[in-house]
Amino acid sequence: MHAKIRLPNSGHNTPSPPASPLRSPRLRHPRAGKSSGKFPFAVTNRSVAQRIAWIVLSVLLRRQGVFLFAPLLYISGMLFCMGTVSFDVVVPDVIKVRRAPGSVYRSPELYAKLRHEMDADNSSSDAMSSVWKHAKGGDWRPCINKFSGALPESNGYIYVEANGGLNQQRTSICNAVAVAGYLNATLVIPNFHFHSIWRDPSKFSDIYDEEFFVKTLENDVRVVDSVPGYLMERFDHNLTNVFNFRIKAYSPIQYYKDTVLPRLLEEKFIRISPFANRLSFDAPPDVQRLRCLANYEALRFSNPLLTMGETLVSRMKERSANNGGKYISVHLRFEEDMVAFSCCVYDGGAKEREDMIAARERGWKGKFTKPGRVLQPGANRVNGKCPLTPLEVGLMLRGMGFGKHTSIFLASGKIYDSERYMAPLLEMFPLLQTKEIACIC
Repeated sequence: MHAKIRLPNSGHNTPSPPASPLRSPRLRHPRAGKSSGKFPFAVTNRSVAQRIAWIVLSVLLRRQGVFLFAPLLYISGMLFCMGTVSFDVVVPDVIKVRRAPGSVYRSPELYAKLRHEMDADNSSSDAMSSVWKHAKGGDWRPCINKFSGALPESNGYIYVEANGGLNQQRTSICNAVAVAGYLNATLVIPNFHFHSIWRDPSKFSDIYDEEFFVKTLENDVRVVDSVPGYLMERFDHNLTNVFNFRIKAYSPIQYYKDTVLPRLLEEKFIRISPFANRLSFDAPPDVQRLRCLANYEALRFSNPLLTMGETLVSRMKERSANNGGKYISVHLRFEEDMVAFSCCVYDGGAKEREDMIAARERGWKGKFTKPGRVLQPGANRVNGKCPLTPLEVGLMLRGMGFGKHTSIFLASGKIYDSERYMAPLLEMFPLLQTKEIACIC
């Protein structure tokens, strides 16, 4: 069956008057078996859905067509009233992507521009003559008030595992003292995590004076070297059976009160591992006081380290005789693991990229390749999170006024790609020496 058409057809050959103008976009179909030259694009077979669609479209155009153009007419009128509006769009031939200022490592170019001026600088002023002067306001004075008297009954024992390097471990100890004091808990001497990168098996007593640490804190925080045997029996003398809190980095002290304390009261012994950077910097004055007490008074290096330190200082003074025994000790943080962890990009090209990928995988398996993890080296550099290269440290020291004849001793691990990165620093400070040169070992 064919769709009906609006044109009459009587079957006679007499000419018909011309057709009226079409008011609908619907296609006209000839009768079955015949072709019409008037509609070469006609479709003879249409589904019910197509017929309905054509009917709806025809009604809209016939009845509501003016409303389709109303918004366009309104906008055109408004623009005409406002005046001439130019819609010219200028498209540059080449679109250049500009990186954010400070997002690219360009220190070598800066050094190339400044090197001639540095070499020609004959100024007699030197920061060595004023760097040891006291700050305005006099000497530093301690502000820690020690408590006296007996401590209340302990709520339980806290065992923490200090992970990271020496600086992170020291921070972990101070935070552990603060948390234990705040929760009225007994702190077990912190254990140092054996890291695959530093591979340092040292214990607390190897680095710090343990007896002095316990004695200094006795009126503020209970500190013991082990948990009583009767309590360990509950856990089959196995630390892995003790409940371990996985606390987010920089958690507020209130979290410890609301979440950790109830479990401590129930179990009487808990673990927190890892513990590096697990306490917020912002804390009440009482918590900050305990941090300061641990850092500035309770933590004292062990006698072997103190002796070695005094020997190194004496040797560095001897090697700085040309500066009256004055020198600078700089801790460069440009070891391979530090550069890899920062996710920053320098000027090492493909080799640097491969080295950093391998270093991240060795030290932090899967941490930087998790789904959704996006490395943003440019943003890290803009935000000041990239380790300074030896070149940048040298530029900073020269900018501070330290001349090329300043005695500098480096305190750091193995510098990444040291032959290339250390060269400009040696050019700026020819008297630079490493700690291995001054060591008596």
